[in-house]
Amino acid sequence: MTLPRGTLVLTQLDPTLGHEQRGVRPCVIVSDPSVTQHQRFPLVVVVPVTGTAGFGALYPELSAGESGLVKTSYALVDHVRSVDKRRIVKVFGRISVDELDAIDRGLQLLLGIHLIDIFD
Repeated sequence: MTLPRGTLVLTQLDPTLGHEQRGVRPCVIVSDPSVTQHQRFPLVVVVPVTGTAGFGALYPELSAGESGLVKTSYALVDHVRSVDKRRIVKVFGRISVDELDAIDRGLQLLLGIHLIDIFD
């Protein structure tokens, strides 16, 4: 199964510990399919989604609609994790390019990745 970045999937996240997001919930695929389709282990990297409003770069807003979301939701960038593809219950749709860009900015902040402009 090849899943492009920005695909919204329903994912079984249990078992979990502590404050990790749990249960069956929507998640956004953030890993590059050219990397994940040829792995020894069939993993993808996801960012869970919640309906509870979050604020700041780690909780970008996601709109309902073509993505498959039925209400305005928020990506939980600080809960990014790898999951086995067998945890994916259903594929919905895709978030917008702008929403994926906002998640990417949150991931850069969370992971301390500072991209430089190669043209400077």
